[in-house]
Amino acid sequence: MAFRLSTRSNKVIPYLLSIGLVLITTIFGIFIKGRLEPTNLVMFYLLVVVISAIEWGRGPAIVTSILSVLCFDYFLVPPYLTFTVASIHYIFTFIGLLIVGLVISTLASKMREQAIQARQQEAQAAALYRFSDDLANADSFDVVLQAIRKNISQVLNSNVAVYLPVNGSPELSSYDPEFPTLSPGPLIAEQVYKNGQKQIYTTDSPKPVQIVFYPLDTAQEILGVLGVSFYENERKVLAEEFIKALVNQAAMAIQRAKLGEDSRQVEIMRQTEKLQSALLHSISHDLKTPLVSIKGALTTLMGSSANLAAIAKEELLDTAYEESERLNRLVENLLDMTKMEAGALRITKKPCDLRDIVGASLDQLKEKIGKRSIKIDIPRDLPEITVDFSFMMKVFNNLIDNALRYSPPDSLLTIKARENQEQIIIEVIDQGFGIPEADLRRIFDKFYRAEKPQQITGTGLGLSICKGIIEAHGGEIIASNNQGSGATFVIQLPRTV
Repeated sequence: MAFRLSTRSNKVIPYLLSIGLVLITTIFGIFIKGRLEPTNLVMFYLLVVVISAIEWGRGPAIVTSILSVLCFDYFLVPPYLTFTVASIHYIFTFIGLLIVGLVISTLASKMREQAIQARQQEAQAAALYRFSDDLANADSFDVVLQAIRKNISQVLNSNVAVYLPVNGSPELSSYDPEFPTLSPGPLIAEQVYKNGQKQIYTTDSPKPVQIVFYPLDTAQEILGVLGVSFYENERKVLAEEFIKALVNQAAMAIQRAKLGEDSRQVEIMRQTEKLQSALLHSISHDLKTPLVSIKGALTTLMGSSANLAAIAKEELLDTAYEESERLNRLVENLLDMTKMEAGALRITKKPCDLRDIVGASLDQLKEKIGKRSIKIDIPRDLPEITVDFSFMMKVFNNLIDNALRYSPPDSLLTIKARENQEQIIIEVIDQGFGIPEADLRRIFDKFYRAEKPQQITGTGLGLSICKGIIEAHGGEIIASNNQGSGATFVIQLPRTV
C-alpha cells in the first residue's frame, strides 16, 4: 500500500509544481501590475505554460493554461478579485492566452515525448549492443546463460530465469536468486515450451510478483523458456518490441552455444574414434609381434628339430620364452588398466621394506639388466612403507624397464630414497634421452608414448599404471628432466598410508 501511495504522489507532484509556478507568476504580477499593462503580463503566463509542458508533460501544461487564464482575469485585470472584465478586448486576450497556451503545451509536450523516446531508444540500442558484446565474448554455455540473466535483469529491472529442455521437458538451468521457482512456474514454463505462446502469471502474496514467460523460439525449434519476474507496479514500461528483441537475441545466443557444444562433441567423438583406431592398431601390433615370434620359433623347432644344432634350439627356445614374457607383461598391463578404470583394483597394504621391493623387481628384470650398472642408494634406517608389495613391485618393474629402454646400454641407472617429516621420497634416475618438453604433461596418460626415440616400442600403459597404483596408495609420481641428460621419476608416498 505504501508503494501505491508513493506512485500516486509522484503523479500528483507535477500538477502541484505547475500550480505553484502559476501562483508565483500571479504574485509577481500583482507587485508589478501598476507598472505594466495587464496584457503584457500574459507573456509570463505563457512562459510558465512552456516550462510546465517541457518539464512535466501535456496534462500539467493544460492545467497551467486554464489556471493562468483564471488567475490573470481574477487578480490582474480590473475590476480585481472578480471574473468580471471592464473591457471586452480582455475577453479576446483570455481566449488568445488559452488557445496559445494549449497549442504551446501540446507542441512542447510532443517535443518532450519525442526527446524521451529518443533517449529511450538510445538506451535500448546501447543495452542491445552490450548484450551482443557479452554474448559474443561468452566462451561456454554457462557463460552464455549468465550473460542472458545479467543483461536482461539489468535492462528490465527484474529477476530472470532460463528453462532449458531435459528429456523433452523444460527445467531450470540458470536463474537469479530472487526469482520465484515454486509451482506453478515450472508448469507454465512447460505450457509455453509446448505451445510457443507468451504467458503471464501473478503470485498471490503481500507484494504480488508478476512473472512473464517468453518462448525462446527460433526458425527451427523452441529452445527453451525465459522467465522474467517483476514486483507489481514496479514493472519498467518498455516497448514490447524491445523486450521481444532481447528474447530473440537470447534465443539466438543459446542456439549458437548449443551448436558450438554439438560441434565440440562431434570433434571429440571424431578425435576419440581416431585415437581408438590408432590404439587398436598399436595394441594389435604389440600383441601380434610376440605371437609371431613365438609361433615362428615353435614352428621351426617342430619342423626341423632333428636337423637343428643344440645352440640353435636353445636360441629359439630363449626367443619364444622372452616373447612369451613380453606378451604376458602386455596382457597384465591391459588387465591392470581395466581394473583401475573399473575401480576394481584391490590394494592390500602391509609394512614392507623398500629394499626388498626394489631387490625383487631387479631380480625379475635381471635378464634385461644384463651388465648394466645400477646404483642403489637406500638408507638402512629408512622406515618401512605400508604398501601392497606386488603392486609396488610392478611400479618399479615399469620404471626400471622404462629407464633401461630409454637410456644407452653403458649408462648408469640410480635408485635412491630419502625421507622427510611427512613423506618417503623415491627417485629412479637414468642418463638417457630425457623426455621432450611437450610430452612431460602427458607422459602418464593412458596409451601415450613420447615421440623420441621412435625406434622404441611399447603400448604407453606402463607409466599410466604406475600413476594409478601410486595414487591408490595416497601418493604422487612426478616426471622431470635432469640438468645434464636423462630423466628422473619421483615417487612421493606418505609415511603412513
